[in-house]
Amino acid sequence: MELPFCNYNETNKNIVFLQLEKTKSFFMKIKTFIIAAVALLVALSGFGQNKKYKSIYDITVKDIKGNDVSLADYKGKVLLIVNVASKCGLTPQYEGLEALYQKYKDQGLEILAFPCNQFLEQEPGTNEEIQNFCSLNYNVTFPLFDKIDVNGKKESPLYTFLKSKAPFTGYPEGYEAFAAQLDMIHQKTGSGFEKGNAIKWNFGKFLVSKDGQTILRFEPMVSPEMLEEAIQEMLR
Repeated sequence: MELPFCNYNETNKNIVFLQLEKTKSFFMKIKTFIIAAVALLVALSGFGQNKKYKSIYDITVKDIKGNDVSLADYKGKVLLIVNVASKCGLTPQYEGLEALYQKYKDQGLEILAFPCNQFLEQEPGTNEEIQNFCSLNYNVTFPLFDKIDVNGKKESPLYTFLKSKAPFTGYPEGYEAFAAQLDMIHQKTGSGFEKGNAIKWNFGKFLVSKDGQTILRFEPMVSPEMLEEAIQEMLR
């Protein structure tokens, strides 16, 4: 005589098999859902990065304290946008930038400084440390913004926009040795920044007209003092 709980016939075998298949199908559906959800999140995370802006005034950035700032707030101003660093041979350009700001801010010049650590890690500090450095060493009063990347997959949409509107056209005459040194550094580090429209070093500059329609690019070795004539022209 067989005990009831040991009566494992062909019918029971088929039932167990069907239940296993249903369970397997259920978990496959969950797996597919999770994969799709992850893919959607990845796509959404890159949405703002890949978005194409019609105007610089469509872009929002963060200030040095992490607050959102719409560049539309600067409509009607001439903008000098600079990627900066505290431990670079060009860091003394802060002095010239502040001098330009003091001279022309009442006429409509705004200088927007964006710290960047992509060039030999010459801007390693926190936002607070950067702000303190600029204030104590150069009495900087123009706006400082959140640290960003200006090249690569994580580059700020602002710099994607600026580089598309004012591509790299070569280094200025008379700075061949400096240019060769920068290219050599990028080749040795494998950054690839010597190629294409990449920002080449700290203190690259973009000058933007009052209506945002004209954008001029100046390479790092172009000092703030050398920009004065172009600034005057845009302020007229």
